[in-house]
Amino acid sequence: MRRAIAAAALAVILVLGLMLVFISPPGLLSLLDGAIGGGVGASRPGSAIPFGTHGETLDLWRPAGAATIKRPVLIFWYGGGWAKGDRRSYAFVARAFARHGFVVVVPDYRKVPSIRFPAFVQDGAEAVKWTRDHVAEFGGDPHRIAVAGHSAGAHIAAMLTLDTHWLKAEGVDPKIIKAAVGLSGPYDFYPYTSARAIDAMQGADPAATQPITFARADAPPMLLVTSTGDTEVRPKNAINLAAKLKELGAPVTLTVYPALSHEDVVKALSKPFRRKGPVLADSVAFLNAALKPNAP
Repeated sequence: MRRAIAAAALAVILVLGLMLVFISPPGLLSLLDGAIGGGVGASRPGSAIPFGTHGETLDLWRPAGAATIKRPVLIFWYGGGWAKGDRRSYAFVARAFARHGFVVVVPDYRKVPSIRFPAFVQDGAEAVKWTRDHVAEFGGDPHRIAVAGHSAGAHIAAMLTLDTHWLKAEGVDPKIIKAAVGLSGPYDFYPYTSARAIDAMQGADPAATQPITFARADAPPMLLVTSTGDTEVRPKNAINLAAKLKELGAPVTLTVYPALSHEDVVKALSKPFRRKGPVLADSVAFLNAALKPNAP
């Protein structure tokens, strides 16, 4: 009996060890989030759905149960320095927003070094097009679409929100984006100081890579989140873009959380780490205000 228990314990340790080796930190966080109830009240009616012209796929989440009205939609792009990450690992983000009433689309996108800017932004535009054309099939309202992202994903979301060129190239009206949430994103990061940025933006006109270049008065409402403990994407990115938008008269909200690190901001969306800061509550409140259905 003791040998059997010891063997079972060893097997568990080996499995956990393999998980730590082969599963990314966000993927492990999604497993933990699900294990303690983060997925209660959310469902995933679509997984690995193809979209666009480069073989990319997306996952779709929504609140559990039937709905009598079309729900607001949030497209979320994960971070990873434009070089890593995958949609499955960010289930904890999708579940968090789905539980608050959103249909959530989490697309993959092509990564460096196989591609460079603007390929990942083009993939993002194709994801918006797919959402416009198909989200109603899953109970989403194509007239109430917001975008969001963390880190490199926030860069994609901001580029699609501010530079109207990318959506127009896909035959999508840029006004389809009704609001945007940027979590710890790079928006004003030239001259490049990180190897990842240098690699990702290689060969591109620097001005064309910077969301702040495209700040405009008629931009949709934006919530720009940063934190004083972020040493990877400096707070100046959100502060500078917010100041530029405010100067132009565009609706923008800047939120600076004290002490949180770059990773803490997105981790706070998960159930295990929600006490780190009110990132989820603040984002949901902003999105609900921006995506109110039109009065009859």
